[in-house]
Amino acid sequence: MCGLAIVASGIYGLALIPTIPALIGHHAVLLELLSGSTPALVAGGANARIGHNSLEIAILAGVIGTMIFDPLYWWAGRLWGPSAAHALAGRGARGIRLTNRVERIAERFGWLAILFAYYLPVPNPIVYAAAGWTGMGFWTFLALDILGALLWVGLGVGLGYAIGQSAVDVAKGVSHYALIAGIALAVAVVVYQVWRGRVAPEPPAA
Repeated sequence: MCGLAIVASGIYGLALIPTIPALIGHHAVLLELLSGSTPALVAGGANARIGHNSLEIAILAGVIGTMIFDPLYWWAGRLWGPSAAHALAGRGARGIRLTNRVERIAERFGWLAILFAYYLPVPNPIVYAAAGWTGMGFWTFLALDILGALLWVGLGVGLGYAIGQSAVDVAKGVSHYALIAGIALAVAVVVYQVWRGRVAPEPPAA
């Protein structure tokens, strides 16, 4: 069940990409809620600056959208142990390096790794999985994850609020070319995934 939920979250993220240009100009808060993406956070803050939505709503939507799937990775770590990191990062040389790095970070920083996960040089899902397999309780993880999301969302929304109208104008310009931009984004993601699959090193033979 956990594995299927993680796969579904990945499909959801890919399916959402073409909608980003269409939503960012006029429905930034909705995009924050759906994706928690950095452009959505900035646009939400900028719209709050000019009075299109409240700052509190922009922050709340951003926090929900940013962390909505995070408990899945904690759950994976609790169920599968360190194997969860290999499933998320891959079993090649790069995946092993990432897993080892996250284990060192988790051992050294503990709860601080969750609080500042968005600022660490490793993928967030592996950090959350590490919290699960190292024994962090769910409610502790959730509280730290909310605080960490607030730190990240506050930065993005605050940046948009500081920029104001200029950021809104850029977002509306992107929305004007939503179809072209959405197709370009979707193609770029597919090309990147294909390229990544081809260059990934093969796992060593048993």
